[in-house]
Amino acid sequence: MASTTSVILGTAAAVVLWTCIGLAIARAVLPSRVLIWPLAPALGWAVHSAVALPLLTLTGFTRATVSIVTAASLAASAFALWRWPAKPHGDDAGVPAWAWIGALLLAFAPAAAVLPKVDGDAAYLAVQIFDHSKIAMIDEMTRNGLPPGNPFFGEGGLPSRLVYYYLLHFSAAELALLLGLSGWEADAALSWFTAFASLMVMIGLAIWLSGRRLAGLLVLIVSAAGSLRDLLAWIPGIDSVIEPATGLGGWLFQAAWAPQHIASASCMVIAILLICELIKRESAVLLATLTLVVVAGYQSSTWVGGVTFVVAAAWIGGVLLWTMEPRARLPFLGRCAIAAFCAAALTAPFFYDQSAAMASRGLGWPVAIQNYDVMGAFFPPLMRRLLDLPAYWIVLLTIELPAIYLAGVLMVFRLGHDIAAERRELAIILANLTGASFCVGWLLVSTVGGSNDLGWRAILPGVMVLSALAAAGLARWLSNNRRLAAIGLVGIAIGLPNGIEMLHYNVTGSREPEARAFAATPPMWEAVRRHAGATDRVANNPLFLESMTPWPVNISWALIANRRSCYAGSHLAVPFMPIPFRRIREIDALFIRVFAGDGWPDDLRDLATKYDCRVAVVTELDGAWTRDPFATSEHWRLVETSAKGWRIYVARPVGVALR
Repeated sequence: MASTTSVILGTAAAVVLWTCIGLAIARAVLPSRVLIWPLAPALGWAVHSAVALPLLTLTGFTRATVSIVTAASLAASAFALWRWPAKPHGDDAGVPAWAWIGALLLAFAPAAAVLPKVDGDAAYLAVQIFDHSKIAMIDEMTRNGLPPGNPFFGEGGLPSRLVYYYLLHFSAAELALLLGLSGWEADAALSWFTAFASLMVMIGLAIWLSGRRLAGLLVLIVSAAGSLRDLLAWIPGIDSVIEPATGLGGWLFQAAWAPQHIASASCMVIAILLICELIKRESAVLLATLTLVVVAGYQSSTWVGGVTFVVAAAWIGGVLLWTMEPRARLPFLGRCAIAAFCAAALTAPFFYDQSAAMASRGLGWPVAIQNYDVMGAFFPPLMRRLLDLPAYWIVLLTIELPAIYLAGVLMVFRLGHDIAAERRELAIILANLTGASFCVGWLLVSTVGGSNDLGWRAILPGVMVLSALAAAGLARWLSNNRRLAAIGLVGIAIGLPNGIEMLHYNVTGSREPEARAFAATPPMWEAVRRHAGATDRVANNPLFLESMTPWPVNISWALIANRRSCYAGSHLAVPFMPIPFRRIREIDALFIRVFAGDGWPDDLRDLATKYDCRVAVVTELDGAWTRDPFATSEHWRLVETSAKGWRIYVARPVGVALR
């Protein structure tokens, strides 16, 4: 099980490492002294990770090489801080120490959702752990290096390389190698760090825009708020009027589910700030930093750093070109073109793999134009389609983002009144980023995997900017406009109950009856590792302990096994298996059939040969425990049985099967 002490150690190391690296870079590229310290963690992670991934892929991903690259990065940062001291700025409000401490404390809430909740002989999990099944990717990298193999599925003749935007998980693997953490512990530490870094970006922007330190506290408060769904549930028939909640939500909700998308959103906000700086000056350091931040955003999330960033960059680029002096347009376009070309070259391997995987599935375009579904079955279909367009802005965003939406929108319309003139231009660009971000979620949907990940995650840059704007506005309105302040405070008051409920749930988890069986699995996986090599694949029931997650997934294997799976289940197959959905259904049926005890002789042969399973584990919770097809198969040999309720088989070498 993951240790909270180890997670704290990993988080502390991440904060120190990437903040030190980020400080040296931030002083050279950011427009304000106020922004340097709070943006340093996110900026340092982005630049370091975007450079370290290709470098460690070439040199080898080991503890020694990671240590050398990390030490060299810190040494270069220390030299830069000593050699080029900070220039004085005229900003008057810095980020206080309590804001850093508050961000670290609040950022623990998403990390808590990843950690096990041990109670006696049971270990409970929160539902968000479903999306952290990607911990298997971290273990794969620490065990077998780079580029990572596919830990979720193996079949002869198919590419074995992992196809996913895995930069954040690579960073977790770096921490795991440096500090000796498990993949589970490293994932929790990176979830904590990512949440902290994004909070600091919002705090820095809010204090800089408002000129008031109180805005930092208000960012923490609005970020701790949730939606109005719990309050609306008291209204009879509301489920038929409004579509039920999906994956769209505010910062607290999304930081626990998808830290990789939060990291990408932080990169996107920083990238827009750097693009605005490109207008003012020509700098090789600025251009290189922008390129690496864009690369980090894309390699962390195709939906946020890819699709959403392209739309936002085009939108904001048009605004900048329209407002800048004509003689400055061509140099600005030239700098942007250089950054775009370099970013495209660095992200080309990721883009190629993802495109090839899409083509192999025959899915066509991964993105389609379609408005977000908001209104429910109470309305006739045609009316519902018409109402959905305005309801996204009027109803959905108000429900899901009550603490920031109304106050943030008011602040957008009051930028001329509440933002100092020297900061107003950049504030307008950030407001445009919010509009572009929400428009992508409004009109575009992802067609991969049966869920609208694009619509859910595209709003995150907008959520971050709107949180900063709402906090900045409220910090000023509390002293000079009580009416507007009341609107912001009401939004916070109605959003906090759900936020507090989420905080409590992240710490306590779901009380599932299989929690005791889950807590007993570490010795089983330790036994499996004795018989399975670092690159061997393991077969076990894809529905093992399925009630531990809201969607059936073998979470015990993903979190604890530290070995590749032959087939990790349908919900992990869709995003990670480059084969058609029809074929996935056939494979799913085969593995479920075998471990239900109904496997055919050819099924057992296929596991050993076609799907490259070297080890199989059968538990007393499987139907195969009493009708064990492995025991009678000529292709498998029993090597260990335990009174604790498992049997381990190894595949006989090809051509050595008993006759």
